[in-house]
Formats: sequence, structure tokens, C-alpha cells
Amino acid sequence: MKPSINQWAFPGDMPATDAISLAKKIGFSAFEVCVGEAGPTRLDATEAEITAIRKHAEAEGITLCSVGSGLGWDHPFSSTDAQVRAKALEVNQKALQITQWLGADALLVVPGSCDANTSYDVALENMLEGIRALGATAEKLKVAAAVENVWNKVLISPVEMRDFIDQCENEYVGAFVDVGNMVLFGFPEQWLRILGHRVKAVHMKDFRASAGNMDGFVMLMEGDVNWPEVMAALREIGYDRGLTAEYGPYKHSLEAMLQHVLTSIETIMSL
Repeated sequence: MKPSINQWAFPGDMPATDAISLAKKIGFSAFEVCVGEAGPTRLDATEAEITAIRKHAEAEGITLCSVGSGLGWDHPFSSTDAQVRAKALEVNQKALQITQWLGADALLVVPGSCDANTSYDVALENMLEGIRALGATAEKLKVAAAVENVWNKVLISPVEMRDFIDQCENEYVGAFVDVGNMVLFGFPEQWLRILGHRVKAVHMKDFRASAGNMDGFVMLMEGDVNWPEVMAALREIGYDRGLTAEYGPYKHSLEAMLQHVLTSIETIMSL
């Protein structure tokens, strides 16, 4: 397993190549590029622009382990609007192509959400149809479409996530497990063990359950994640990819935040 940091930890206007160089300088051995319509790495970037990022990472000696994306919040597969679902497929297919150009092996996919206007069963049906279609592109590109457990009021148990992935019947559809996101309603070590080989990538966050809301997200090792059990579960399922921290920059010192994250991940890996 490799300590990794994602691009959202850096200022939005910092080029990916500069962020990669700084991550390497601090001591990270892996990096997660993040794509979006407005950046930080733009969805409309050319193959040449993306290839330049990959070549820079190779020269720095740092692995591009996965690609982060929040495209599913604006373009949800769960939508009852067929045009929105078509757009969701289009933008995620573009993101998968960028993932392949980067040489990474997994794309974070936000599948959609359940809300007051979208019934849980309908959202789930639409998401399954969309992810199956996306899986065809993922298989062609040999890059995993990895569905993340996010606060979207759907796929809220590891058993449901497991069964959802299995219904796609595609080895290139899997799970992107965020170990901090389910602390409010579950246990990350259970998610990891139940999902097993389906785990394609991991986000490292911590959460203090007593807060009960977004304020509960805290720095690694300051919350309620049972890190020894998480590491035991990762080893049991044979996970050997990036452990990617997902944090924003500190207000006054980017390098202090990066060093804090790296030290925490290295300590967690030793547990």
C-alpha cells in the first residue's frame, strides 16, 4: 500500500504538475488527480495535456493511483430525467478516458442520490442502468469505474453496495471505499471485508461521530475510525493500492497539512 494525496488538497489554481512535485517533495509515493468540468484538472483537457501530467509523474517517480471526481453530484445517474442520465454517462466516460491517459486504474464515480423528489427504488434502478452502461466503457479502457460510498442517502450498507456491484457483472465495476464517510452509520472495516476484491480504491478520512454532521470530519487519527481494524481488513482482502487522503489545504500552510497527512498515513500503515 502507498501513502497518497489527492489534488483537492491543493489550491484550485495550482497546476497538477506542481501539486505532484510538491507531494513527492513531502514524501508521498502516490497521487490522485481530480477531474471536473471546472477543474482542478479540466474534463475537457486534451490527450496531450493529460499525457504531460502522466509523464511528469513518471519523471518524479510518483504513482498516479486513481482519479477523483464529483461529477455525479451535478449529473446524477439516479435522475428521473433521461437527458440528465445521458449527460451523466457522457461526462463519466470522458473521465474514464482521462484516467486511462493518466495510467491510473480507477475512477471515483458518484452514482447519484436519493432525495425528496427521487424515490429510493427508482434512484437505485436508474443508477444500476447507468453504471452498467459505464462499465462497458470501463472494460474497454481497462480502468475501473469505482462507485464511492458518499452521503447520498442510497447504497448505505456494504451488503447493498456489494449486491449492486455484483449485478453489474463486470470486473471493471467496483467500489471506492471512503473509510470516513460511513462512520456515522456503519463500520469501515466491515465494509472492506464484505466488499473484498470489489474494492478498487480507498479514500482516507476520519470522522467524529458525536458531531453528527459535516463538522465531524477531522484530521486522520483524530476521529472514531478504528484504524488498526481498517488496516487488518485491508490486508485480509489483499488490497495493495494507494491510501489516498482527501482533505482541503490548511488556511495558513499547505506544506504543514501535507506533512501532517503523510505522517498520519505512515503511522496508520504501521498499525
